[in-house]
Amino acid sequence: MREVHVVDHPLVQHKLTLMREAERTTKGFRQLLNEIGMLLAYEVTRDLKLEDVEIETPLTRMQAPKLAGKKLVFAPILRAGVGFVDGMLELVPSARIAHIGLYRDPKTLQAVEYYFKAPPDVAERLVIVLDPMLATGNSAVAAIDRLKERGCRDLRLVCLLAAPEGIAHVHGSHPEVPIWTAAIDSHLDAHGYIVPGLGDAGDRMFGTK
Repeated sequence: MREVHVVDHPLVQHKLTLMREAERTTKGFRQLLNEIGMLLAYEVTRDLKLEDVEIETPLTRMQAPKLAGKKLVFAPILRAGVGFVDGMLELVPSARIAHIGLYRDPKTLQAVEYYFKAPPDVAERLVIVLDPMLATGNSAVAAIDRLKERGCRDLRLVCLLAAPEGIAHVHGSHPEVPIWTAAIDSHLDAHGYIVPGLGDAGDRMFGTK
């Protein structure tokens, strides 16, 4: 699929399988989401721009590469998106954080916004939207809409699992936004859950129903 990157690294696939298991504990699920978030961050930042700067090693001065431009922004969609944040911050500790509070109406499956907070200069930064389950795509589209209203133009979406319906919805609304995911599953069920999936990521991470 155009602009969809499936991260097939063996560690990512192994951890995803562990997360799918119904008997996985809340603690285990949360830890795996943290770990897989770090691995996905490595992939989504693979092409960040570098610039040469002069530094001094213990032996001599040299030109060496550092990240160029402003620090990036991680934008988790609440609740489940926060499960990615700690792992990603281990890799990019200076990143800024934007929080986007959305919940899915159980009847319409549409995204309802209840909170939005972002750095004041978010429009000048690369923004990586974090949404573990790209099911209908309604939450991801709503989050990207909101960020674009704030002037953001350099956007990427990272998810743990994606359904073809969600990918189609995101690219139908925002065709220029690339997606990184650990797997593309079969389809959505009548309740909008990904099949075979892993259930509700937020409930499994927080121990709720």
